[in-house]
Amino acid sequence: MIMKNMLTLLCLSVTALASGHAYGQAPVLPAQFGPHQWTATVKVIGEDGNPVAGADVSAEYDVARPAGSDQPSFGDVKGLTDSNGIFVASHTDSSWNLGIIAEKAGYYRTHIGYQFYFDDKRRHPSFTLILKKIGRPIPMYAKRLNTHVPALDKPVGFDLMAGDWVAPYGKGVNSDILFTGHFNKGANGESDFTLAVGFPNPGDGIQEFDAPALIQDAKMGQSDLRSSNEAPIDGYQSQWVQTDNRKPGQPVETNRNPNHNYYFRVRTVLDSQGNILSTHYGKIYGDFMQFTYYLNPTPNDRNIEFDPKQDLLGGLPFDAQVRLP
Repeated sequence: MIMKNMLTLLCLSVTALASGHAYGQAPVLPAQFGPHQWTATVKVIGEDGNPVAGADVSAEYDVARPAGSDQPSFGDVKGLTDSNGIFVASHTDSSWNLGIIAEKAGYYRTHIGYQFYFDDKRRHPSFTLILKKIGRPIPMYAKRLNTHVPALDKPVGFDLMAGDWVAPYGKGVNSDILFTGHFNKGANGESDFTLAVGFPNPGDGIQEFDAPALIQDAKMGQSDLRSSNEAPIDGYQSQWVQTDNRKPGQPVETNRNPNHNYYFRVRTVLDSQGNILSTHYGKIYGDFMQFTYYLNPTPNDRNIEFDPKQDLLGGLPFDAQVRLP
């Protein structure tokens, strides 16, 4: 229940922020915008495109808080999808946004946010949400990072199994990923920061994949499992370069794109013909250097479904803990 309420607040806060309103802070309602009926048609499908019947759908709405109250007011309309995977929710209120959640046993939950923008033409939306099947969640090394490269203009290693930079910048021993930062200052006061992501072993590598982190960018909903169930076998490149433009006075590594995501493999051992004998697969959600990483501890196992109850980096502070697969 706590996790669902947190998700509801996230859905509604993202849509509120999209319109310039902070969650819990009621916007000034146009005088003519009283209670209106809205109808949301939700179709739930699997990754194969087939409808998912019997899925629980909750259409959660936020309305202006009552006069004299400092608490937001919200409710929900719940139901099950029919044999065609469809559920229709309808309500009459003065809400300005919706948070739609779809879930079913054996699947990862999916959610999406929506704004009415006080526009009657937007009060009858339709959504198609994809539910991903739960496969085999496993213990992994997983950690949320909000950090910076400790030294510029030279490669600095990060140990994924230790969750720290390698010595002398941390307690790490093995350099799984190498980060090289370079800061360029332009004549007009603007600048750019280039971060090169590299690896120490032949066969190691990284590749980007598309999975929007921002709810308003996820056209078919955002699954709790943003990645695929398994990391790809090939397609990895040995280096990834990220460049950000800076305005005068802006600190390094602040403009990250949370919609960037990556698969990677590290600790690779090749035979004399260049074939992989051993490697470790993982994934990264978010852009460097504010990101969450997951590393499968078992060599050659491409499974990247994380069990949040079995983080091999135990004892992490609250803000570094990983709660989604």
